Amino acid sequence: MAHLRQRCWQSVAMSLDVAALRAHFPSLASGLAHFDGPGGTQTPAVVGEAIARTITAPLSNRGTLSLSERNADDAVTAFRSAFADLLGASPRGIVYGRSATQIAYDVSRMLAKTWQPGDEVVVTQLDHDSNVRPWMQAADAVGAVVRWLPLDAATAELDLSALDEIVNERTRLVAVTAASNLLGTKPPVARIAARAHEMGALVYVDGVHCAAHASVDTAALGADFFVCSPYKLYGPHCAALAADPALLETLQPDKLLPSTNEVPERFELGTLPYEIMAGATAAVDFIASLAPGSGGGAAGAGAAGADAAGAGAAGSGATRRERLIAANEAIDEHELRLRGRIEEGLASFGDRVTLHSVARERTSTLFFTFADRDPFDAYRFLAERDIVAPAGTFYAHEPFQALKRGLGLSAEAGVRVGLAPYNDDAEIDRLLTGLADFL
Repeated sequence: MAHLRQRCWQSVAMSLDVAALRAHFPSLASGLAHFDGPGGTQTPAVVGEAIARTITAPLSNRGTLSLSERNADDAVTAFRSAFADLLGASPRGIVYGRSATQIAYDVSRMLAKTWQPGDEVVVTQLDHDSNVRPWMQAADAVGAVVRWLPLDAATAELDLSALDEIVNERTRLVAVTAASNLLGTKPPVARIAARAHEMGALVYVDGVHCAAHASVDTAALGADFFVCSPYKLYGPHCAALAADPALLETLQPDKLLPSTNEVPERFELGTLPYEIMAGATAAVDFIASLAPGSGGGAAGAGAAGADAAGAGAAGSGATRRERLIAANEAIDEHELRLRGRIEEGLASFGDRVTLHSVARERTSTLFFTFADRDPFDAYRFLAERDIVAPAGTFYAHEPFQALKRGLGLSAEAGVRVGLAPYNDDAEIDRLLTGLADFL
């Protein structure tokens, strides 16, 4: 049976040329096997080249008169277009941010100005703390009540049995993840959002982990706000928020008096880092280049802004949005195949290893604990063998505490293995051999 599964996994992965893809990542020449994608992926050369090309070219503050001004303006325009294509949003609704945490704090403080004592905010036990603590602190500052959607530790799923009671006419906002950075769980965001909208509440979706593993359609999800981090999908360290421009028009952030009140610029404080935006655009173009028939990450992926208007690949006629969707399908097939191999390997260790990533819908991220070993010892043991599989709770404070309470865990952390499209079968072999040797 295992042999048949192996053949099946091989057959579905043919659309992604992993060897060709890996050639675009200079860091992989180090020999390190990276399973730390949920904390930040490796970066293809085209992204670094786009950053260098932008920052060393003539560059000024944005404008239209000189070449240096136009270069800056083009970098911003290309960034908005790229992330609109990535997230299924309008370019006028794309806001640049330093990090997803920074954006969550900014939006929570801004929205809290409209809340009153007795209003309610809903957060979940599945979320990264950046989509929990900012909302709790903003609610506390104005006397609003925080309600929780609980996590079922045994299934790694949100318990939505009381959704209609928890999300009610007093709810002003629901904050929920599109995929857990700890467990990989993909909750039914559209269902939660539908209930929130029925009650007149806004929905803020943390898509940082999800956007690295699936195509995103913010409208289909029902996300009023959707945030992602380019450095989780091969780009530089920054973040992007997608929202309906009409919604953004209704919000008034604290800002400098002379700065523009145009959307989305009114939410971006100070001079933007044009070179970082160019690198993020190149990362989106790189993903699009992985679509079957687009060259598998070949030449042209790194020309930051060259595909800003969503033009199709040579000869394909497909838009960038269409190629992004096709690329994510190929990536998902590859990652799911590798996930299956790891799950089978972990199962072979019996009750010495407990896998907590068991939700029906989940990304290719696996979080597990040991019955009689310290996860940090495993982290160190693997690192000595050039295998990067970190231990910790990864800022997912609430999910881990829910696991401890629900399952009676004595561990204070676990090991997280996160897959990326550049992982290959040889690295899976190294990981499983390393874990077997450790145990």
